[in-house]
Amino acid sequence: MTAAAPILGRVTLKQGGGGRAMRNLIERLFIREFASQPFDGVGLAAMDDGAAIPIGDGQFLIVTTDSHVIHPIFFPGGDIGRISVSGTVNDLAMMGATRPLGLTCGVILEEGFDIEKLEAIQKSLVDTCREAGTVVVTGDTKVMGRGEVDGIVINTTGVAITRRVVRDNGLRPGDRIIVTGTIGDHGLAVMAARHGLELEGDLRSDVAPINGLIEVALQAAGDAISAMKDPTRGGVSSSLHEMASKSNVGVVIRESSIPLTDAVRSSGEILGIDPLHVANEGKALIGVRPESAEALVAALRTHPLGRQAAIIGTCISERPGSIILDTGFGKRLLAEPEGEPLPRIC
Repeated sequence: MTAAAPILGRVTLKQGGGGRAMRNLIERLFIREFASQPFDGVGLAAMDDGAAIPIGDGQFLIVTTDSHVIHPIFFPGGDIGRISVSGTVNDLAMMGATRPLGLTCGVILEEGFDIEKLEAIQKSLVDTCREAGTVVVTGDTKVMGRGEVDGIVINTTGVAITRRVVRDNGLRPGDRIIVTGTIGDHGLAVMAARHGLELEGDLRSDVAPINGLIEVALQAAGDAISAMKDPTRGGVSSSLHEMASKSNVGVVIRESSIPLTDAVRSSGEILGIDPLHVANEGKALIGVRPESAEALVAALRTHPLGRQAAIIGTCISERPGSIILDTGFGKRLLAEPEGEPLPRIC
């Protein structure tokens, strides 16, 4: 086997954007040595939302970690504290673990950071933990000099236990793809806040812990759920490309079925940004066997965070790894983004 060519040059922002560039960096650099080491579970090489470690009696310890560098740190609908808890709780949920045992929280601060802002972020961390039914159990704080870090960086790690690990690679031809609500809200809200854009409509991030919503889904559909992923960086497009490629299926998406708010639709048109490529922080993509799809949507809609859940696509055996967008007037391939169109989105 021919060794992969080395990655030359320097790191760019697109390599943190959740698309092909980031995945290429991770696969060819960070995973390279760890993937060859023995591990009895779902580990780094799987590039899933977390790791699954067998702990006996048919149970798995799910572990996930995430670092948060969002700019601005306060935005409509949330802040860096809320996204730090939500992002980690949601990654656990995507692996089938909806009841976090606890979180760690590491905070890196820039000298001169406003204590009043730090108190607001701390309150948000606490409030979001309560919403998710978990707590921060240990942490670490560091302070760096002015200009050595941009304000604040937060890392959170979460652990939970489950008897059934849900992967992102279990799709089969015929499976339906469900999204749990409107897409594009987070990315466009952050973009508008960052650049001071006065766009029509109420653009607000969807950032929220969705472990309760996913528990409803698992109770309603059980083993019929074949795959899950939260469409954060790179949006629905990037996540579906990854799921389809790992599962060796194609996916046909009906454009008319994709739930969008009027604010996101109009803002995307004005800015020339496809909401399918924009990050979400309170949604999930769920693959489900066709006979259970309608019942799953009905169950999701009983939860406050799932009221706009919809079936948006179908898995096919043709064109594995491809996402095909059915516009109603024709079909076209949906390109996977190289990276998130807006860096530092989470």
